[in-house]
Amino acid sequence: MKLAKTVRSLVLCSMCSFFAVSAMAATTVVGSGASFPAPIYTTWFKQFSRANKGVQINYQAKGSGAGIRDFIDHTVDFAASDAAMTEKQIAKVPEGVQLLPMTAGEIVLAYNLKGVKDLQLSREAYTGIFLGKIKKWNDPVLVKANPGVTMPDEEITVVSRADSSGTSYVFTQHLAAISPEFAKNPGYGKTVNWPSAIKMVKAPKNDGVTATIKQTPGAIGYIEYGYAKMTKQPMAKLENKAGKFVAPGLEGGQAALANAKLPENMIAWITDPAGDQSYPIATYTWMMFYKKYSDPAKAEILRNMVAYCLDHGQKIADKIGYIPLPANVVEKVRAASANIQ
Repeated sequence: MKLAKTVRSLVLCSMCSFFAVSAMAATTVVGSGASFPAPIYTTWFKQFSRANKGVQINYQAKGSGAGIRDFIDHTVDFAASDAAMTEKQIAKVPEGVQLLPMTAGEIVLAYNLKGVKDLQLSREAYTGIFLGKIKKWNDPVLVKANPGVTMPDEEITVVSRADSSGTSYVFTQHLAAISPEFAKNPGYGKTVNWPSAIKMVKAPKNDGVTATIKQTPGAIGYIEYGYAKMTKQPMAKLENKAGKFVAPGLEGGQAALANAKLPENMIAWITDPAGDQSYPIATYTWMMFYKKYSDPAKAEILRNMVAYCLDHGQKIADKIGYIPLPANVVEKVRAASANIQ
C-alpha cells in the first residue's frame, strides 16, 4: 500500500510539474488595430498558432487609430494600421518602431441598389457623391457613366466609418489626390468632417460599414475588397487615372502596386496609380513592432510570425481578398524584420 501511494504521489507530482511547465511555456502575444486586414490577419495568426504550439496570437480589430494609441501606450505587443505612423507618433516610442507592410488591399465602393448589377463610377461621380454634390442615383453624371442602365430615382445614402480609421485615411487621401476641391475641404485623415450636404450613416469598422450597406437600400460606402467579396456585396467599377473603368480584384490591385516603390522607412502610398489596368484605390497595410523588447523570447516569436506571414501567408492572400506582396517587397520586409529584437 505504501509503495502504491508513493508511486501515485510521484505520478501526480510529475503531472503537476508537466502542466506547470506547459503553462509557463505558453506565450500570448497581443496586437490591435486595423480592421481592413483583419480577415487575413486572423487566418494567419490561427495558422501560426497551430504550427507553433504554446503560442497564441490575440489580435483585436479596433481600427487603425486605436491600434496606434495602444502601441504608443504599450498595452500591446504589436499593432496594425492602414495609415502607418507619423514621425511625431514614432517619436513617442522610446524603444523605436519598425513598420512592416505585411499585405495590401483595395478599397471598394460597395452599394445597395435594386436592379443595378454593374455600376460604373467616373471620377466626377464618386468624388461628387462624397462631396455631397450628387444626391440621387439618377443624377445626370451617374446616368452618363452608365449607358443603357436605368438608374433609379432614389436618394443616395453614404455609409462612412464612425471610428478613427486607416480605411478612411486611404480613401480620403485618394479623393484629395484626384479632387482639388476635396483636398481643400474636407481633406483627408483617419477621421473626416464630411460635408453636411451628404445624407450619411456611420458605422464602426469595415464589418460594420459592410453590414450597414447591406441593410440600407440606396446606400454606398467604402470598405476593403475582402469584406465585399466575403459577403457577396456588389462593387462599382471605378474610373482610373488612365480613364478606364476597372473592377476591383487581383489583376487591378497588382497593377496598382507595380507603380509603388518602397523606401527605407517602408512607407509608400499609392494615391492614384498610373496604368490602364490599375485599380485606382489600393494600399499597403502595416504591422508595427518595437525595435527593442524586454523579453527576447517574445521578440523571436514576433520575427517568426513575420516570416510565417511572408512565406505561407502570401500564398492565400488572393483567396481571402488581398493582394500578395511583390517578391521584392517580401525580401525588404524580411530583411527589416531583423530589427525586431
